[in-house]
Amino acid sequence: MMEVIVSVILLFVGIAVLVIVHLCIIGRAFRRGFGHGGEHVVRRSSPKGKGMSAEELKTLPCLNFEAGERGSSCSVDCAVCLDSFKSGDKCRLLPNCMHCFHAHCIDLWLMKTPLCPICRTCAQLPKIQLVSGEGSGISSSSAVDELA
Repeated sequence: MMEVIVSVILLFVGIAVLVIVHLCIIGRAFRRGFGHGGEHVVRRSSPKGKGMSAEELKTLPCLNFEAGERGSSCSVDCAVCLDSFKSGDKCRLLPNCMHCFHAHCIDLWLMKTPLCPICRTCAQLPKIQLVSGEGSGISSSSAVDELA
């Protein structure tokens, strides 16, 4: 009889602990903003929540996909449209994470949010600010041209 009482008490204590842990997790999630749909990812990584402009998109590197090319930085499929890359497809390479997508697919994505759809790394190139001086032979426009 004593074993049954101890078992019932342990059962209720276990249930109480699970309920408390569940409430703590739910409370933490709501404090972080998970209760407002899927907005939390963009809000944490990009405070403005704005996509990239057409001018910013033009600064990202573009390439033509070549099937079977050794050392190719592109994977086999575009993660946005889930279609395979074909020879001659215009692809865009995100410079911060090196993920590759069809240019038209990722451009539409980046106009909504500046985050890579695979790893959530910010796709915008860092703004290059140079100190004016005689020894500096690099301008911000030539640095962007080298990436393209």
